[in-house]
Amino acid sequence: MKVGQILKTARERLKIEALNAMQQAVWQSRADRLIVLSPTGSGKTVAFAGAMLQRLSDGPHPLPAALILAPSRELVIQIGEVMRSLSVGMKVATFYGRHSMADEVNTLTGSPDIIVATPGRLLDHLTRKSVDLSALEVVIIDEYDKALELGFYDEMNRICRRVPRSLRRVVLTSATPIDQMPDFLDMSQAHTIDFSNSAKPTARLDVARVLSFQRDKLPILRALLASLGQGRSMVFVNHRESAERVYQFLVNEGFATCLYHGGLEQIYRDRAVITLNNGSTPVMVATDLAARGLDIDAVENVIHYHLPPTPQALTHRNGRTARVDRSGRVYFIISDGENVPEYVDWNHDYHPDADATLPPQPQLVTFYCNAGRKEKVSRGDIVGLLCKTIGMQASQIGHIDVRDHSAYVAVDAQAASLIPSSTLKIKSARLRLTPIK
Repeated sequence: MKVGQILKTARERLKIEALNAMQQAVWQSRADRLIVLSPTGSGKTVAFAGAMLQRLSDGPHPLPAALILAPSRELVIQIGEVMRSLSVGMKVATFYGRHSMADEVNTLTGSPDIIVATPGRLLDHLTRKSVDLSALEVVIIDEYDKALELGFYDEMNRICRRVPRSLRRVVLTSATPIDQMPDFLDMSQAHTIDFSNSAKPTARLDVARVLSFQRDKLPILRALLASLGQGRSMVFVNHRESAERVYQFLVNEGFATCLYHGGLEQIYRDRAVITLNNGSTPVMVATDLAARGLDIDAVENVIHYHLPPTPQALTHRNGRTARVDRSGRVYFIISDGENVPEYVDWNHDYHPDADATLPPQPQLVTFYCNAGRKEKVSRGDIVGLLCKTIGMQASQIGHIDVRDHSAYVAVDAQAASLIPSSTLKIKSARLRLTPIK
């Protein structure tokens, strides 16, 4: 695809009016081997997607022509959505754990042009011989450093040993400089585009200490969140058990809160990200699993309920706010006498109002729909159903997220009562819209 066509599609489908400096540098690079270093939230997906599409031969492709590996299920889903938006006329398949293997095999009928996958799941397909990588032209490994951290070296090695040596382009992305280069891909002549330092958001961060005069930090956390108002906030803790405890406390106090940690079933982790993003639950309590690899937009406040255990954890947590060109606020809750690591620093003290009232409840409610892309249900279908059948105004409908066999739609809280509890029909699918509690 030509650059002008890709940029036009990005404007129309992703509402990107102009590329940032990092994206421009990646799109303009002619290097066959490329390393892109840039913080989380800086737009790397659009950057490597454009670089990939420029090098792909014109379709149709009888076998997959491009492969994107990513270390987490959530990241695969997010990249897949971007690729479907940008790669006009091409078929995109996503492979990841806890996803229907039957659905994934069905997407291979007619052969996808682009595969986006976690290393483990793709290796499963290769073992089953359901995927042939012999015609690949482009390979991208997103969040390469995170993939190594999660122990995917062996899987990536085994996968890349099966790709042709004559790749047109290989791209590695990372939020931080790469210490261990892959020996399964020839990156000896790679060109590096490094925005890892210049794009750091520290200048746009307001960092404060919040003192807790008792060991139990829950009362001061309540006062802090109440004082901050309606802004989107992420509260980081160091353990799953602590996340459950803090989450339950905030729910009991009346805050619209979601929970994210590795012990949750994937459907509940997905819902947490969706409802935080669409504004129906503006507070997330999370472990460091949510510090990177998730597409969470416009977080105003990062709260360290527990101090980060490493400098890397601090960097990734704080990277959840002040993304791209926005500003953000970071708060360290520190109890009296608590040991503070040397890498934890702040600009000033913040004293929340202990008597602050809770912010108003969110204006949006999220509904779960039991049909999705595989049932031929689109965003437009859901908007049509809500407006024409139920009688809502378009202005009362928020973000709609369509998955393979489900969808999530945010609607104005005052209009939520218009949605019936009975089943409704879209095309040939019968569906039910159920509010997420």
